[in-house]
Amino acid sequence: MKKFKSLAIMFTFVLVMGVLAACGGGNDNSSNGNGGEEGSSEAVSGSIIVGGSSALQPLAAAAVEQFQQNNPDAQIDVQGGGSGTGLSEVAAGNFDIGNADYFAESKEGIEASELVDHKVAVVGMTAAVNAEAGVTDISKEDLIKVFTGEVTNWKDVGGEDMEIQLVNRPDGSGTRATFNEFGLDGATPAEGITEDSSNTVKKIVNDTPGAVGYLAFSYFDDSDSNVKKMAIDGVEATDENVKTGDFPIWAYEHMYTKGEPEGLEKAFLDYMMSDEIQTSLVPEQGYIAASEMKVERDAEGNQSDL
Repeated sequence: MKKFKSLAIMFTFVLVMGVLAACGGGNDNSSNGNGGEEGSSEAVSGSIIVGGSSALQPLAAAAVEQFQQNNPDAQIDVQGGGSGTGLSEVAAGNFDIGNADYFAESKEGIEASELVDHKVAVVGMTAAVNAEAGVTDISKEDLIKVFTGEVTNWKDVGGEDMEIQLVNRPDGSGTRATFNEFGLDGATPAEGITEDSSNTVKKIVNDTPGAVGYLAFSYFDDSDSNVKKMAIDGVEATDENVKTGDFPIWAYEHMYTKGEPEGLEKAFLDYMMSDEIQTSLVPEQGYIAASEMKVERDAEGNQSDL
């Protein structure tokens, strides 16, 4: 009799555990867009500052807008200021996430070992020229001559008889650093107009005949009839040519944290790397998912095939 009673108890236990497992089987651990741990249905809250790179700012702002729809109690302030500011401020603890177009190791005075790198996208960059200049394809040799001031009239590089007006970003700009290193082969640009934001550079180029600056691909729009992307050595400034490494001017978009992220920082960074952002918002905003790249670069700027 005792044997039968023990078997009955065991059968009941197995039956209850099976029912509980079936009830829990509906959770497939997929991301629900809330920005927390995968499979979590709880919204997150808190307040953080994300700032730095103006090249990354449009993507960060668009991602925050989507993130906050599902997390209304999360307050994320997206600021610009340039990559140098992003790195300095996150290192100082004033930004929770510092955005940069270049590796922290490249900035003097930054203890890169204290920062954690999150590569959220890749951005292509190229020279942005006013359409009236009459040049949309230029050799790298001539591009360097234009930006170093060796050539001062567009007619000398196949364009109109029009004075060249340079529009630069300040020294702390990651866009400037990327363009100088990979577009100008490290040459120092001549003095011209210097503007803190890519939006202002775009406006000046649009409004000034003969003006030329440089912008991330995300700032170009088909409706901007006066602002043209420049091809280099016959290679178009396109995402596909960046992915293969054929177009030389590109950079990772880094989001740095001081130490491993926690709380809202981690939730937002997890969301940035989710399929929802990487396969949809990233290309929509004019960026490239890092997973799409067929080449990679290290902190020294060396490019190699993946």
